[in-house]
Amino acid sequence: MASQSNQTIAFTDKYYFLIRRLHSLSGIVPVGAFLCVHLLANSTILVAKDGSEFQTAVDRIHALGPLLVPVEIAFIFAPLAFHAIVGVAIWLTASSNAQHYRKFSNVRYTLQRTSGILAAVFIVYHIWQMHWLGAPFFGGGQFDPHNAPNTAAVAIQSAAWVKFAYAIGVATCVFHFANGIWTSLITWGITIRPRTQKVSGYICATIGVVLLAVGLGALRGFGTFPVEDAPQHAVTAEAATTQEGH
Repeated sequence: MASQSNQTIAFTDKYYFLIRRLHSLSGIVPVGAFLCVHLLANSTILVAKDGSEFQTAVDRIHALGPLLVPVEIAFIFAPLAFHAIVGVAIWLTASSNAQHYRKFSNVRYTLQRTSGILAAVFIVYHIWQMHWLGAPFFGGGQFDPHNAPNTAAVAIQSAAWVKFAYAIGVATCVFHFANGIWTSLITWGITIRPRTQKVSGYICATIGVVLLAVGLGALRGFGTFPVEDAPQHAVTAEAATTQEGH
């Protein structure tokens, strides 16, 4: 056991630089890129009152058919898992000076780690509630891509705390991404001087504000969507089975 532990530590030390760079990169591409696409796609719920634009956006994604699952695994779940695992490892082994030196950079470092943990918890909840992977567990998998506007709205409107949880979750994910871009630029040696770091900070803050507005706008759209009047864009699998039985 001790030998295996020493080998693991030696491997981590040897490839520490590479692992940190990959962790930084994965947070932007593909994880961060997917966050942007996901929030933008969700915001289409605001375009049409009947949710047809959002349904169209969902249909484009599911047009991949049998390729959808491999694409999700390769470009979303695997990079996300890698980023989360390495991030937790960094959080457990690194330390911040924020408690001793009230410098803004140290506070941002602490907020980056904290937001990463909160974002990870929210993402697990979001996958359980909306993705088909959560269907076997305690009533998860509530989202039906064939009736996307209605089922997403029903899930969001299921309880008052759900909207609050999504607002906090979206905010933490957006902050972690936007602030992560800023730290990545430093990590990769792109913004070395204080002036370039300040300018990039403003740019990243702008990206964060825009994404947050998009994400909260989409949340408001789902939270106010009239589920009782929502059109049935497609028959769900359960309803289809019932109809066939008759």
